[in-house]
Amino acid sequence: MLPWLPDRPVSFPPVTSALRDPDGLLAAGGALTPDWLLAAYRRGIFPWFSDDQPVLWWSPDPRMVLFPDEIRVRRSLAKRLRNGGFRVTANTAFERVVAACAAPRDGQPGTWITAEMQAAYTRLHRRGAAHSVEVWRADELAGGLYGVAMGPVFFGESMFSRQTDASKVALVHLARVMQAGGGRLIDCQMHTGHLASLGARDIARSEFIGYLEQWLGNTCSDQGETLQEVPTPTWSFDAIDTSASPNQRRWQS
Repeated sequence: MLPWLPDRPVSFPPVTSALRDPDGLLAAGGALTPDWLLAAYRRGIFPWFSDDQPVLWWSPDPRMVLFPDEIRVRRSLAKRLRNGGFRVTANTAFERVVAACAAPRDGQPGTWITAEMQAAYTRLHRRGAAHSVEVWRADELAGGLYGVAMGPVFFGESMFSRQTDASKVALVHLARVMQAGGGRLIDCQMHTGHLASLGARDIARSEFIGYLEQWLGNTCSDQGETLQEVPTPTWSFDAIDTSASPNQRRWQS
């Protein structure tokens, strides 16, 4: 039987108790407050549900991750990065990026990025824990991604493209800045061929949780102790801004 979480205290069952089918479903209930979300990410858990469902929490096994130094840039993408006419920024249009990620995709009847989810991550952004990377062509938002950053880890939530390869451009810029600033891992959650083509790969959940324990620690106990502090990202999101001077953009070379 799936555990039901009360609004308080903030407490999750061990991820090893997650279901095998559907893969990684751990619990229902709780809330989408910053304390719940930050405690979840720190434990390798994330929310994913539809409008007609309660909040559902997941921790799949295996876990898809991208190590920044393993980002794969094929020739066509490298050309796009050099000559695509894109400008890349970070945290300048967070709510617009989340809304664009929430827009229905071809062949999909709806979106899991509900209004409740959008509001929850906007609160995290205002707290300094959630971040966006934006890709622009002229003044038009062409693509981007968003997620949660803690220490050397970026927990990716979603990405979108309105122009060819724009989301890939966002991911490459994020990976390069993380690599230069001591970032160690981008969490991609579940396997997709799109992310695999960029160098992401599956690892065992136990290995993933081991990385989080090593790099982030755990200040939210099973007894419901409230998370007190978000580990500051090891890299600077300001370094993503490609409108900076050439000396500030050496990471791109």
